[in-house]
Amino acid sequence: MLESMLNAFRAPDIRRRLLFVLGILVVYRALAHVLIPGINTSSAGSGADSGVFGLLTLFSGGNLAKMSIVGLGLNPYINATIIMQILQSTIPSLQALSREGEYGRNKITSYSRWLSVPLAALQSYGILAYLNATNPTEFNVAFSFEKYESLTQIVALTVGSVLLMWLGELITEKGIGNGISFIIFAGIVSRVPSAVTSFFVSPDWLELFMLGLMGLLIIFVIIFVQEGQRRIPIQYANRVRGHRIYQGGSTFLPLRVNMAGVIPIIFAISILLFPAQIAQYFTASSVHWVKDLSNGIVSWLSMTGPLYLSLYFLLTFAFAFFYTFIVFKPDETANNLRKAGGFIPGIRPGAPTEEYLRRVALRITVAGAFFVASVAVLPMIIAALPFFKNLQNAGVGVGLGGTSILIVVSVVVETMKQLEAQLMMRSYEGFIR
Repeated sequence: MLESMLNAFRAPDIRRRLLFVLGILVVYRALAHVLIPGINTSSAGSGADSGVFGLLTLFSGGNLAKMSIVGLGLNPYINATIIMQILQSTIPSLQALSREGEYGRNKITSYSRWLSVPLAALQSYGILAYLNATNPTEFNVAFSFEKYESLTQIVALTVGSVLLMWLGELITEKGIGNGISFIIFAGIVSRVPSAVTSFFVSPDWLELFMLGLMGLLIIFVIIFVQEGQRRIPIQYANRVRGHRIYQGGSTFLPLRVNMAGVIPIIFAISILLFPAQIAQYFTASSVHWVKDLSNGIVSWLSMTGPLYLSLYFLLTFAFAFFYTFIVFKPDETANNLRKAGGFIPGIRPGAPTEEYLRRVALRITVAGAFFVASVAVLPMIIAALPFFKNLQNAGVGVGLGGTSILIVVSVVVETMKQLEAQLMMRSYEGFIR
């Protein structure tokens, strides 16, 4: 890895791309210190880092807790992208558009951008209204949709989210790797120094040693499973075009063990946090049974409770199957193989190939879904153990949980792959010259 980085900086064009990515990340961290108007800086951040907004705060690098203009992060754009992917499998016109190559992909990406704007505005209003109800001292003027100051705060958060989306696309276009992933990566990594500082307030070296071993083990397992794939052999028959005969060849169709990535985790957390977020609005109700029911829901769905962890595991496991078969369509794959003259040895083209691909994808998704669900809940279980008392005090169980480790490792691995691909292309060009 170090050798690849050094070789990348020796190449002028790759060095420019890497420095461009670094510059955009510096701009992003500078924007994180710009607060939305009308915020009381002395009490900002006392309510946004609770269990309901823990995931949003994590992905924004703590910017939501600081009430920064980029506090929403890229969550509206991620949600819009997920919605568009689900709609592609249900609306025939969008499904046909997705099959039109680069033009169709660009149009769907454009729809996702436009959809993220109202989602960002709605999310801004919900977060500000909730924080005003739970911690009104954060606002110089009480939040109300009828006030100019409140509308300005909603617009500031919305514009900040759109600005981050633009910066992410600049990284994708002129830098290395996926820009959206880099922004989320920078937000997660930015919380590491504060978490480490909190941990070392009362250090326990045995606990640190055990935590380091488990961290290395988790990273090894993530890389091992993320890179795991089932290679299905594909054979192409000889083809006759005009007076020429094209020799057939053999290749393989790679099916990744974890095709869904971290999307199942995001789906599961969104569903689990929704009832807790609604219940918190009624915890101060004057009606006793409503107040008791709301407090019960909040306590049952506590992020360290057994019910929450069980539902979290099961929902993540189920959504892994759901999203995998949105991304991978056995019927389309079998049809494309048949049109290209390819076939799986021992399997007839058409419906038998489709059934075989569906069966293989189902089997490997069991392992992938179990892996994603385990990575999601394991750090929370570890943080709840009495042995890791400093881990609980530092809040690392949420701030550096399985979701963040999975994202960070995936971004680093994919970036290194792209760097190696760029270096390999330069080697081929030099060889040809």
